[in-house]
Amino acid sequence: MSFSFHVAARDGAARRGIMTTARGGVPTPAFMPVGTQGTVKAVTPEELVRAGASIVLANTYHLHLRPGHEVVRELGGLHRFMNWSGPILTDSGGFQAFSMESLRSIDEDGVRFRSHLDGSLRELTPESSMEIQAALGSDVAMVLDECPALPAPREAIAAAVDRTTRWARRSRDAYRGQGVAFGIVQGGPHEDLREISAREIVALDFGGYAVGGVSVGEPPAAIARVAASTASLLPEDKPRYLMGVGRPEDLVEAVAAGIDLFDCVMPTRNARNGTLFTSEGRVNIKREEYKRDARPLDPACACEACRSYSRAYLRHLFVSNEILGARLNTIHNLTFYLGLMERMRRAIEAGTLAAFRESFLAAR
Repeated sequence: MSFSFHVAARDGAARRGIMTTARGGVPTPAFMPVGTQGTVKAVTPEELVRAGASIVLANTYHLHLRPGHEVVRELGGLHRFMNWSGPILTDSGGFQAFSMESLRSIDEDGVRFRSHLDGSLRELTPESSMEIQAALGSDVAMVLDECPALPAPREAIAAAVDRTTRWARRSRDAYRGQGVAFGIVQGGPHEDLREISAREIVALDFGGYAVGGVSVGEPPAAIARVAASTASLLPEDKPRYLMGVGRPEDLVEAVAAGIDLFDCVMPTRNARNGTLFTSEGRVNIKREEYKRDARPLDPACACEACRSYSRAYLRHLFVSNEILGARLNTIHNLTFYLGLMERMRRAIEAGTLAAFRESFLAAR
């Protein structure tokens, strides 16, 4: 195992750092594009690198079901399988299993559900989740945790905190991968439960820590509050990961609170649905007003879509349901998100993050 995290600069609670793995370094704060099934939809690994990605996230649940983690192992691991040479973080698969309509039960052993592909009965336990992630060969593996949807009774959230600790211990003890395991803090909107969870998970001494159970139904202000309060409970010398949060405004607030890593499907999913993020705010490219608009999508962006094509053409591609539209939109949104992280890293180094945050949020 080769893993380290170093904070090179601070600006208030915000940190500019480097997370080093055996497959390369990740400058933080960093956004991880989501490659659910071993691919970030609509783009190639080479395009991800050009957009500024240094790490991607892959989905344990989906890769376990198809093509199967043993198939991936036999073919040389996920990096070779998807032709991505940089670091990969894999989730535990639990969130997807919990979210399935075919969920059968959750108990102390794990989660039982029916595959959305063939209806077969499957079981995910702390031990099997770590085994799957080790077979995939990820650089960062996430422990299995219980993430109740909100709103939920306090008693249910407290029970999930307790089970998350027990499952984290089992996950840690079972992990045999070549990378590092991250623990996950739960507790919903309750700061006292978050404090209990953080204390228990940090005591298990993981390589990094995630803030889980956010962006599951609560408003943005609650997300920002939980991210800030939980980040303050986590070790200074290890990376902090806010799971599944992805509005640009949310990223800026969380970086200011001391979060280092992010993932979300928002830039890629919104791209395929025609919503594009620009320096001047969101653009719904399907709108009639862009039919004759010869301007680039974002004059402040140097991505392929903005360099070479007009808003009118991007709208034409979208309304014509052309694959190129989804590709160009995705390249742009990822370039915007990854560029936003780079701008925040520079602001932290310069000690100007507060001014950057104020101007960015004022423009939304």
